[in-house]
Amino acid sequence: MKSRKRLIPKPSFKIENIIQKLEKEKIEYNDFLALLEKANDTFFDTPELEFELLLSNGLPLELDEENYIFLKTAHTKIEDQVFCIVDIETNGSCVKKGAQVIEIGAIKYKNDKVIDKFESLVHAKKIPEYIQEVTQINPKMLEDSPIVEKVLKEFKLFLGDDLFIAHNIKFDYGFISDSFEKYDLGKLYNRKLCTIDLARRCIESEKYGLRALKETLDIDVDNHHRAYYDALATTYILKECISNLENKDITSEDLIIFSKSSKVKQKTIQKQNNKKEE
Repeated sequence: MKSRKRLIPKPSFKIENIIQKLEKEKIEYNDFLALLEKANDTFFDTPELEFELLLSNGLPLELDEENYIFLKTAHTKIEDQVFCIVDIETNGSCVKKGAQVIEIGAIKYKNDKVIDKFESLVHAKKIPEYIQEVTQINPKMLEDSPIVEKVLKEFKLFLGDDLFIAHNIKFDYGFISDSFEKYDLGKLYNRKLCTIDLARRCIESEKYGLRALKETLDIDVDNHHRAYYDALATTYILKECISNLENKDITSEDLIIFSKSSKVKQKTIQKQNNKKEE
């Protein structure tokens, strides 16, 4: 009798695997297209079109003179990076269960200056009572507001391929990405950074929620749980984090890596930078 071997499915290859490779090194253009052709979560049949789609969905890719694809954030110093600090209010926690954005606030921040802003309420017929209590947003306030699809389209144009920043990135980034997909606006591929993670590396505080950090840093921004004002408070937190870095001569990708590592010390970024120069 033949022994039955357990079949272990091969891991699927996705666009995220290509991005992870780009985080470490640039990829020759034709090799990049070949990898896109291999990925099983692409939208188009041709890799050239998929490349264009990734660009339109916020992935900051660029082609150098030697025909290599690279992440712009891996070569952009933090003083030259446009950070898009985002906050949203919603009428629920899951887009797939019918929840939607009811307010978006966003601030573009570069080299210690606010350079642009986005702010909009969004039409919605239903808002649970507890959310009305927290946000002070009620259905009557939204009666004349633009519909969610229109606001999302405008916000996507505003965001471009900037570095997406939020205080609790998992929720804001995921909710907006799911909302984009629901209205055929494409999956969100912008590089992202969470100010909760970054603050834990740069600011001494007993707690790292937005309200707690506002108190710790004496940030005088009212209207807590309103999108634009929470985005503004998050901008001040980002500013404080950057000012507290021991080494500011780093790239945006260095900052993302630093924010995610609970073990790495600030001086490790300096070591990484020295290795690159060598």
